[in-house]
Amino acid sequence: MSNYFDDPMILRQIIMDHYEYPRNHELKKQEGYTEVHMASESCIDDIYVEAKIVDGIIEDTGFEGTACTIATASTSIMSDLIKGKSTSEAMQIINNYLSMIDEKEYDEDMLDELIAFKTVSKQANRIKCATIGIKGFVQLIEESEKNHE
Repeated sequence: MSNYFDDPMILRQIIMDHYEYPRNHELKKQEGYTEVHMASESCIDDIYVEAKIVDGIIEDTGFEGTACTIATASTSIMSDLIKGKSTSEAMQIINNYLSMIDEKEYDEDMLDELIAFKTVSKQANRIKCATIGIKGFVQLIEESEKNHE
């Protein structure tokens, strides 16, 4: 897997694909869904992130709003990756991704296409873009777990 994801053009294609054709790019706004608003004071990113979490399983995800390429693509990939996972599995993926962004140790096999953001840490102004939607999912998961304690 490593060689494939070492090609900067492939990484760029992954990001552009998810920006131009974002997955889960709609809000259902139905019963059972929770939503959080995420906005950046330093960028155009202003999105709503949504999830339907039932019995500790993320059954569905979505997001909508205005966001830059990095924010749209990272949220799109993560929304696809955590769908169908337990909240603990999703948090493992999210924490692994955030470790990569923070230049800490991470398991690249767990990240799938999120590996496309491995150089974001070199551009400090892009870190918030690469994490804004993901932090929205964290809030939704934490809220869900708090409601079921």
